[in-house]
Amino acid sequence: MPVSQISIFVPNKAGWLSSVSRLLGENGVNIRALSIADTTDFGILRLIVSDPAKAHSLLREAGMTVTSTEVVAVAVDDRPGGLAGALLALEGQGIGIEYLYGFVQKEGDRALVVLRVENVPAAETALSGAGVRVLTGDEIYRL
Repeated sequence: MPVSQISIFVPNKAGWLSSVSRLLGENGVNIRALSIADTTDFGILRLIVSDPAKAHSLLREAGMTVTSTEVVAVAVDDRPGGLAGALLALEGQGIGIEYLYGFVQKEGDRALVVLRVENVPAAETALSGAGVRVLTGDEIYRL
């Protein structure tokens, strides 16, 4: 089961990140992972949260431009080269990675990583077949 990622398109101005964080926090939605990409004029804030549907609704009601995207979350050994096995499994199946980022917490001795790929089901199959632990949306939302 893929993980739902929330993407918010925001102006590149001070205060937007805190307003998003505050809105979600005041409504009981916990941020599990995040990534920010920016240009001169705007930014894209990508979030994995405890309740994606609620977050999407809250942000849209607040007038923000929000989209949801399926991504893959994996647990890899937290050591030098730990991510390489997962990346090689995808490369071996011809699955490209658009971007990736890490979680704000770990699972025991494993780092948690979010991958945006071209084909989520194929990526999950390739990763599982290579012995990489693929996490479900429910597991991620409960962290």
